[in-house]
Amino acid sequence: MLNRVTLIGNLGRDPEVRRLESGVAVAKFSVATNESYKDKAGEWQQKTEWHDVVCWRALADRAEQQLKKGGMVYLEGKLTHRKYQDKDGNDRYITEVVAAMFRSLDKRESSGSYGSPMPTAADAPPNVATSSNQQTAPTAPTAPVSEKVVDAADDDLPF
Repeated sequence: MLNRVTLIGNLGRDPEVRRLESGVAVAKFSVATNESYKDKAGEWQQKTEWHDVVCWRALADRAEQQLKKGGMVYLEGKLTHRKYQDKDGNDRYITEVVAAMFRSLDKRESSGSYGSPMPTAADAPPNVATSSNQQTAPTAPTAPVSEKVVDAADDDLPF
């Protein structure tokens, strides 16, 4: 079974970070993703989906330092659902993405490069094993890399 979410979108607000009594940091923020499609009349429509994201521990600290409202982010995590009671005692349900890693896709002003450093084991959420004795899936053999030189203008990646 697999529970994996991958999002590329823009932050709807700065991460809101708080610390639990145990000292563990928790960051919450929203990410907007957009989808464009043609309707029956042939007109282009754009649909925006909002996703609530939660980061834990060192990843929450990184989110507080590196992510800002409006910035573009790539993130991976898992989908979770939880139930809570509001101040009036009514049951409320929420769906969240618990981030396992993220990377800012905004261009850094000082270095001219994109993003943040790759995540470390300390960035993993509390329920993800990070031990070195964990079994890994075998990798497929790779084809030889061609010697063709690719012009940067041919690159059509959005980032």
